[in-house]
Amino acid sequence: MAPPALFFILLFIPLMMIVKAQIPIPAKYDGFFYKNRTATTESVAIEAFLDPVCPDSRDSWPPLKQALDHYGSIVSLIVHPFALPYHENAFVTSRALHIVNKLNTSATFGLLEFFFTHQEKFYNQQTINMSRSSIVNYVTKFASYAVGSSYCSAIESGFKDRQTDLTTRVSFKYGCSRGVYGTPFFLVNGFPLPDAGSAINYEGWRRIIDPLVGKQGTKRQEGVHLL
Repeated sequence: MAPPALFFILLFIPLMMIVKAQIPIPAKYDGFFYKNRTATTESVAIEAFLDPVCPDSRDSWPPLKQALDHYGSIVSLIVHPFALPYHENAFVTSRALHIVNKLNTSATFGLLEFFFTHQEKFYNQQTINMSRSSIVNYVTKFASYAVGSSYCSAIESGFKDRQTDLTTRVSFKYGCSRGVYGTPFFLVNGFPLPDAGSAINYEGWRRIIDPLVGKQGTKRQEGVHLL
C-alpha cells in the first residue's frame, strides 16, 4: 500500500492533468447516423466505433446491418470512425469518411462498405513504399470512384481543409473518452458491450436487442390509458 502522501499525489496529479487536457466540445455530436435514423427516447441506440481498415470492423458490419434492417426505426445506429494507430492508413480513410459525409450524407455508408470490401488495398504492407501524399491521392481517387467522379475535386479539397483533419481527431478523442481501445467497440443505450474487438453475429445482436425492444413495448402499453 502506498503512503498517504504518495497516494494523494498519485491520485490527484493525473486528475489535474485530465482537467487541463479537457477535449474541446465539438459543434455537433460526432459520428454518422445510419439511414438518418436519429436516436430518440423510444429507440434502442447503438454506437459503433469502427476502423475502416480493421478486419474485425469489416466482419462486424454485415450482421449489424442485418439486425438494423430487421428492427427498422426502433433501433438507431451512429458510427464513429476510430483510427487505430497501428493501422497506418486508418486516419486517412477515416478522414475520407468525414469529407464525404460533409458533401453527401447518403454516400457515407456506401464508402465505408467500399473500404471494407477492398480493405486489403490499404493494409500497412500494401502501401509501405508509398509516400503520405501518394496515399492521400490514392484514397481520394478510391473515394471518388465509390461515391461518384463528380465529387473528386471536392474530396481533394477536403483533404486540404484543416477542419476535416480536426474533425477526424475529434472522433478518435471521443472514442478514447468513452474507453474505446480497439475496434469494433459497441455501446448500447450508452453502455459498453463485452468482448470489444470482436465481431457480433446476427444471432448475438438479436439476443442483445430483443429484450430491450420487448421492454419498450411493455412501457408503451402501460402508457395507454382507456377512458
